[in-house]
Amino acid sequence: MLAFNAWTGRLRTVRDLYSELKRRNVVRVGIAYAVAGGLMIELADTIAGRLGMPDWVPTFIIVAVLIGLPIALVFSWSYELTPQGLKKTHEVDADASMTHSTGRRLDFAIIGMLVLALGYFVWDKFRAEPALENGEAESDGLRSIAVLPFVNMSPDPEQEYFSDGISEELLHLLAKIPELRVTSRSSAFSFKGKNIDIPTIAARLNVAYVLEGSVRKVGNQLRITAQLIEARSDTHLWSETYERTLDDIFATQDEIAARVVEQLKITLLGDAPTVQAVDPQAYALYLQGRHLHRKRTAAAFERAQVLLEQALAVDPGYAAAWDELGSVYVSQLQVGRRPVDEGFTLAREATDKALALDPGYALAHANLGRIAMLFDNDLAAAVQHFERALQLETVNPDIVRRAAKLLASIGRLKEAIALAEFGVANDPVDAAIHSNLAWFYSSADRWDEAITTYNTTLKLSPGYGIAQYAIGVALLFKGEPQAALEAMQQVASHWRLMGLSMVYHALGRAAESDAALAELIEQHERNAAYNIAYIFAYRGESDRAFEWLDKAVEYKDPGLSYILYEPLFANIRDDPRWLPFLKSIGKSPEQLATIEFNVTLPE
Repeated sequence: MLAFNAWTGRLRTVRDLYSELKRRNVVRVGIAYAVAGGLMIELADTIAGRLGMPDWVPTFIIVAVLIGLPIALVFSWSYELTPQGLKKTHEVDADASMTHSTGRRLDFAIIGMLVLALGYFVWDKFRAEPALENGEAESDGLRSIAVLPFVNMSPDPEQEYFSDGISEELLHLLAKIPELRVTSRSSAFSFKGKNIDIPTIAARLNVAYVLEGSVRKVGNQLRITAQLIEARSDTHLWSETYERTLDDIFATQDEIAARVVEQLKITLLGDAPTVQAVDPQAYALYLQGRHLHRKRTAAAFERAQVLLEQALAVDPGYAAAWDELGSVYVSQLQVGRRPVDEGFTLAREATDKALALDPGYALAHANLGRIAMLFDNDLAAAVQHFERALQLETVNPDIVRRAAKLLASIGRLKEAIALAEFGVANDPVDAAIHSNLAWFYSSADRWDEAITTYNTTLKLSPGYGIAQYAIGVALLFKGEPQAALEAMQQVASHWRLMGLSMVYHALGRAAESDAALAELIEQHERNAAYNIAYIFAYRGESDRAFEWLDKAVEYKDPGLSYILYEPLFANIRDDPRWLPFLKSIGKSPEQLATIEFNVTLPE
């Protein structure tokens, strides 16, 4: 009986405490604070990413809200709102207390905040809807996905090449699935290190799904986390962590790709693609070599060559490493580190070995097509390689971009523009495809569109290639030489000399034009003969232009591949020597009419 009385006494104490908490509006304040705090946290998580705030900002707000809760409760218990302002609760007479009317105001405030929160959550759920409508690409019958660069979680920051490499390998693996449209590496990697939320990234890349993750490599041990996210709802469809060794890396990649296919409910028309298993040491060397190749500097090219050769010494049957080595040789000749003959010869030998090992390697076919177009001047062979590459990977952005150049080189400029526009629509943040499209617009005398597209290129990749130089050329053709001069003064390297030699001519500053051109010839005769020829053509010096075209043939200048759509030759196209010259290099209208190149864009 005594125990029962003690229990009921404690119960009355709890009830009395709860009644007092209600009377002092502590409960209402707690509910209102929880609703307002939750809404504030959600807003912070959404807005921080869009405004580029540091990652710690949402965390700071969460901690501040949690710390503030007990403070708000204690304050509500200890103080009361009166007509004379805030007073301590024990100083207010019970008859004069306004806690009841204050409580009703809090009830209305809670209801208002709940309505606001409900409205926010409804908006948040459907805010990615426009991105999905663009991104799902249901009109072309394809699922669409971007593979973002996996985060390097290794203790050594120098292991970033490995996490980047894993991302790119998964991208290439998924790109082999015809039923899946995969954004290019250049587009996906443009968001690396940026604090941008997934729905925004998906909208910019025009995709419906995003694959992201992290890689931790310590010695031979790997931890790979991958997660598939749907852009519409910004929710995880699937996430998994793999604790493996380097020896298991290829099976892990196959497994991740298979889970993506499963989650996207893709019905494969053929066998699922798989990664070629190679020696793990060779794989690591290959990833590091490819990573350096992407840096696009002469020193990086040299180091990349060494690492790829080491990879092939470990595993001579590594097709991807042979193909990458071939691309490095081409990059070296482009920066003057190898003679043209030697660079293209080595590139062809390496790429041939890649195809001998893997006849279905699409990028190797595209690389051989590029060699046939730029070095061999064998357009028929180039067409065969590109048709095969497009059969293997129909929407591979790199192959599409190069195929558009081939179309332009055989005189089919309208089709080249259509293919480049298709590439831009499907890979909207790839600076290279924008640059190509702008080039084709220039060739079609669509100068305003060319300048706009080149400016887009520079926004996506400041300092990109020759975009600023090309803007200067477009301004020259628009009759704005002073604006062209301002553009050319921002250009670096030998492109600056090329631009200034033409701009000064347009401004009537002949001595300065001659000086710039003389310096260009002295420093870059062998690797810029084609460019020197079109400068003379622009200046109206036909004899010198044809003299340098002959030198371009002698030096096997790759620029000759683009002669048909180079507007700077406009002044000599009516010269009686023009058509015979085109015929001598296999590019007369009659010769090009015999070349068939069938490119079918996905509907």
